[in-house]
Amino acid sequence: MPRFLKREYAFLSKPLGLWSRIALLVGAIALAISAFLPLWRIHLVAPQYMEGLELNIYSHQLKGGNGGQDLHEINNLNHYIGMKPLEEADFVEMKWVPFALGIFVLLALRTIVHGRMSQCIDLLALFTYFGLFSLGSFYYRLYTYGHNLDPQAPVTIEGFTPRLLGTSQIANFHQASWPDVGGILMMAFPIAIFLAIWFSRKEEPAL
Repeated sequence: MPRFLKREYAFLSKPLGLWSRIALLVGAIALAISAFLPLWRIHLVAPQYMEGLELNIYSHQLKGGNGGQDLHEINNLNHYIGMKPLEEADFVEMKWVPFALGIFVLLALRTIVHGRMSQCIDLLALFTYFGLFSLGSFYYRLYTYGHNLDPQAPVTIEGFTPRLLGTSQIANFHQASWPDVGGILMMAFPIAIFLAIWFSRKEEPAL
């Protein structure tokens, strides 16, 4: 067997130490909690809405601020520029993301019990793919909502893509889009996996 393959095999065969398992447990708990908290928050401010309109995006639902009234207000405003209403039924991601989060929590617990470096690497690779795919899907939703505008709408504006991360100006609205508490907890999960790999990088390979 070539030397580099032996080295890679030996690394993947390392057992996970106590600190690695603790890091994974903390990450799994953070990920489980994230499923019940808002992942992303979009805030809109305009002269006629100085207090702002808020949209909270959960893994399983859209929720407007002010007891849900803000979502109705945003959809009313979207009507004037020909944008379709924001409805949970259009976000198919909300049907499978909670299920995917549960799967990753179970995989993390399995890795804690079995304690193998190879499982840690697999978990990190799978979650990285899931994270990138989810962000890409979220961006696609923003793009389609901002570009499929009704040309017969009372107010005509150029197609646009709401900012995925950061701030932007849309007509007279200032938009801010940032991860919320759930999103931050979700981002803690791959960091916990990386720490688990780091803590056990010098363990002796299992026989």
